[in-house]
Amino acid sequence: MSLLDTFKGKRILVTGHTGFKGAWLCEWLGMLGAKVVGVSLKHSPRTDPCFTSPNLFSELGLKSRIHAHIETDLRQPDGILEAVRKHQPDVIFHLAAQPLVLRSYEDPRLTFETNVQGTLNVLEAVRITKLACVLVVVTTDKVYRNSDAVHAFRETDSLGGHDPYSASKACVELMVAAYRDSFTRPGEAGSLLIAVARGGNVIGGGDWADNRIVPDAVRAFSQGLPLTVRNPRATRPWQHVLELLGGYLRLAGLMVQASEAARTTGGEQKAAAIKKLHLLCSAYNFGPLITANRPVGELVEEICKHWPGEMAIEKPPQAVREAGKLCLAVEKSFHYLGWTPRWSFEETVEKTISWYRQYYESARGNCQQVRDLVDEQIRVFAP
Repeated sequence: MSLLDTFKGKRILVTGHTGFKGAWLCEWLGMLGAKVVGVSLKHSPRTDPCFTSPNLFSELGLKSRIHAHIETDLRQPDGILEAVRKHQPDVIFHLAAQPLVLRSYEDPRLTFETNVQGTLNVLEAVRITKLACVLVVVTTDKVYRNSDAVHAFRETDSLGGHDPYSASKACVELMVAAYRDSFTRPGEAGSLLIAVARGGNVIGGGDWADNRIVPDAVRAFSQGLPLTVRNPRATRPWQHVLELLGGYLRLAGLMVQASEAARTTGGEQKAAAIKKLHLLCSAYNFGPLITANRPVGELVEEICKHWPGEMAIEKPPQAVREAGKLCLAVEKSFHYLGWTPRWSFEETVEKTISWYRQYYESARGNCQQVRDLVDEQIRVFAP
């Protein structure tokens, strides 16, 4: 069954749908014919600490185009439980988080409460309602215990976290693993079917968050200002947002297909489906080609090929600790999911900066034109 057929007509709940990745995912799911239910904080600068102006969710006019838009704080259990009971989703993509490392130093309590307590409430909502539901919990490539080793991290490597954000996501992973070990019984009614998606350092049009290199560059260059960089030698696995979302969709789609086969078939087919679910209900890395692991300084140089500007180096705050090297191994996703990155580092940067330039030149404030920009890149990426 194709990806299109898997999601067409399905009820998909996306937490954090007003964020950068959430907005791209909702638009893609809409193109696939899914009924999207979004759950997030009230989308305003006063109530949402991750709110930016502009923001892709508003620029796409998604609030009026998805099936349901629900505003609730995931730190409180009642809102998400009511949403799950009312809409009975077939799939949940849990993206909602406090996602910024520097902000986690400023407000560690908010970071841990949002990321850990929020995820716990999503898990409990699914467990209590006993849905035949696939749940993909999104964490980060920063969950690994990182000592700046040269090797690429594999899903079996130790978890850790030097900063509050990374540590909170490692806590999420331990909690999800406990729920999976306790409540995942593939083929049984009411079983939790949970997978974890690890990735990070995504770039793409429509991100305006603070303290992220591409949004910072776009803001600076669009005003003729130099871009301030904290650590130009830090190496990261840069990838386009569609690469990561394609991994989420591939993982969830295969889980849906295997779950349906486990419920509707018998004998060897049922046994094969259950075996596949056991493999799928685990953690998966989604990273770029090894050649896309580049220092921040090289990323800025590549951006400047498409949007000329200058870079200024500034020392990070003394209390801030950031890994110098970070790289993900993706063989497991290739062998079990059939997923592999498509765009090179150069293509990723070109697609991203091209999007922003078109946005600032002609599309800003025009929902249809912004939607055309997003939809066209989705069609090019996944024809």
